[in-house]
Amino acid sequence: MSGIKILIVDESVLFRGMCSREIVNEAKSGCNVDKVGDAHEALRHINISEPDAILVNTKLTGMTGIDFIREVKGKYSSKIMAISTMESDRAAAMGVGADEFIVKPMGVAASRGSFLQMLARKIVQLATGVQPFARPSARGGAWCKIVAIGSSTGGTEALSEVLSHLRAPMPPILVVQHISAKFSKVFAARLNRECSFPVKEAEDGEMARNNTIYVAPGDKHMSVTGSADSIRISCKAGPRIHGVTTSADVLFESVAKLIGNRAVGVILTGMGMDGAAKLLEMRQAGARTLGQDEQSCVVYGMPKAAFNMGAVEKQVSLKNMANEITALVRNG
Repeated sequence: MSGIKILIVDESVLFRGMCSREIVNEAKSGCNVDKVGDAHEALRHINISEPDAILVNTKLTGMTGIDFIREVKGKYSSKIMAISTMESDRAAAMGVGADEFIVKPMGVAASRGSFLQMLARKIVQLATGVQPFARPSARGGAWCKIVAIGSSTGGTEALSEVLSHLRAPMPPILVVQHISAKFSKVFAARLNRECSFPVKEAEDGEMARNNTIYVAPGDKHMSVTGSADSIRISCKAGPRIHGVTTSADVLFESVAKLIGNRAVGVILTGMGMDGAAKLLEMRQAGARTLGQDEQSCVVYGMPKAAFNMGAVEKQVSLKNMANEITALVRNG
């Protein structure tokens, strides 16, 4: 990873400095990062030393980031990642040739380590020609080995809506809902009455079977072990993660490592950030990922955090989620 050149174009001196440090740390060695505050200065810089990748904010004074991308594309070979605090800028940025688009959190959230690390990782990947998200060359027949779902506030009703509309054949479906141990078994029994195939509270050590839904016990972290063709469920006590004892992060991380590109990850309504970072790991491993859209969420916290990190491949309304999951499982 030697000799790569990256240019940051953003009006915030603080953001440019912090982002530059993260990029250098991510690249490990041989990375030259230049930083400028406006598009005209950036164009002069590119004329002298064409960078491998450019990180540009769409909200620039004078020449906007959108106009800058339009000016650069077609003249230079630099890869471009656009960032903006507004999701509505995505279509415009991608439409004029941006290779990636990331939503930049507002205020101090833009300086948080997890966001900057993700941003640095992706811009280095662009600069080195690595695809930010892995994709298998061909999925073939029954490609999907597991569907992993995380949810919290408002999730019991959302899960009822989604799961009751799924029909066999389906791979094992593992569900982490932030709920107390007292009610997780009751909730699983309720879903069992509503769904077209069995729903049960997961048990430590059991094999995950097709056409079965497993709800994590409220006081245990649920993960997967074994292999993609012989999945075993683990339910173990552990420390609170994001304030909960059954964490979507734990499930998603294990799926990313064990199943890789043969999985579907879903994040539904909920408060906080549980599941977001590890859903990104699933997507980077080649899994397909969905997030509930803001309009249909009770609390647009977990799905928003995941979407802003680039973990969500597609945002979907609650009423369409079952159809989207089915389409991915059937067709990849």
